[in-house]
Amino acid sequence: MNEKPPAEKNIPFFKPSFSEKEEEAVIRVIRSGWLTTGKETLDFEREFSGYTGSPFSLAVNSASSGLLLAMEAFGVGSGKKILTTPYTFVSTATSARHLNAEIVYADIEPDSYNIDPEKIETVLRKDSSIAAIVPVHIAGEVCNMRAINEIASRFNVPVIEDSAHAFPARTPDGLAGTLGDAGVFSFYATKTITTGEGGMVCVRDSEKADRIKIMRSNGINRIVWDRYTNPDASWKYDVVDEGWKCNLPDILAAIGRVQLTKADTFFKERKALAEMFNTAFSRCEFFQLPPDSPGNAWHLYLLRIVPEKLTIDRDDFMQILREKGLGVSMHFIPHFEMSYFKDRYGLSKKDFPEADKKYRTTISLPFWPGMPEQTARRIIDTVIETGNSITGGAYDRNKKNKKQILQ
Repeated sequence: MNEKPPAEKNIPFFKPSFSEKEEEAVIRVIRSGWLTTGKETLDFEREFSGYTGSPFSLAVNSASSGLLLAMEAFGVGSGKKILTTPYTFVSTATSARHLNAEIVYADIEPDSYNIDPEKIETVLRKDSSIAAIVPVHIAGEVCNMRAINEIASRFNVPVIEDSAHAFPARTPDGLAGTLGDAGVFSFYATKTITTGEGGMVCVRDSEKADRIKIMRSNGINRIVWDRYTNPDASWKYDVVDEGWKCNLPDILAAIGRVQLTKADTFFKERKALAEMFNTAFSRCEFFQLPPDSPGNAWHLYLLRIVPEKLTIDRDDFMQILREKGLGVSMHFIPHFEMSYFKDRYGLSKKDFPEADKKYRTTISLPFWPGMPEQTARRIIDTVIETGNSITGGAYDRNKKNKKQILQ
């Protein structure tokens, strides 16, 4: 490797892309004297709807809260179930559990990390208590929404997209997150645009939107901003249901407004980085590239090892990369590997062969917009050189001798 390595010893998994514009937005809100949900949040919602084409966009304090609110609005509750994938973050399922609903799982597709529409239909034919289908667009790759929506229509079940990874994934039918009955986006620290913590719920139906507005604010029928800007008495409001505290404050919304203006630039930078990675890793027979299709948001870069070619398991390979200074991660640990879900639902990896196969071979590489080329080259070189060292016999699976590889 001829290039001088980056000054930083360790490459983090992710770096947020902020500038003085986000700083100025935060200062503006602090100086305004209004910190909680107010004008900035309402403007963020309007601008997000303008970007996505969603009739209603409702800002929340996390995607987890957004899933909870969307599910509640569509009737998920006691005696009901949601149908989702085991290959997702925990909140896709626990949001339903907070509503006292249960979870049914369908395996993922052989050629992607996303839920298999054929498996969805199989479940729906057997179980009439499914209140919502919750597909998850893993790593920015959009689920087969045409097939999922067609199946959902036949069985009269709403579709709530977990779009935490999918902004701004564009398809011929629109943006991911606006293709079903509702979509939930995440603005967590590592997401494609971030407010640090936060999210957005997009819905088509005005009644569902009104319900989410009330339930995200403790079941109160007037938001605080309205109570202090409307000529009606500020103290006068009613509690119409038992809601939650899920609103997004103006400080975070102000950051989101700036990040939204950069969304297209961020996407181009992530796509360019993914293409750079793909070109390099495609030359290695011991790696399998991430699935890709038009519209992929490229939130994560999921590289798979090929067990038949690379005589090392995923965990050991990741550990070697970490010891070489790469902040690698793994997305996701399937629910059948987690005690709570495994014990409650009697889950077994044997029932989800595709999800299990992906889990045991996938590595999430450091990946963020604006990554310096020198940093990207170091990641590529480190991963490939490590793979070459292993296939060259420098790694003894039984002794787990990493000395030569780490030199």
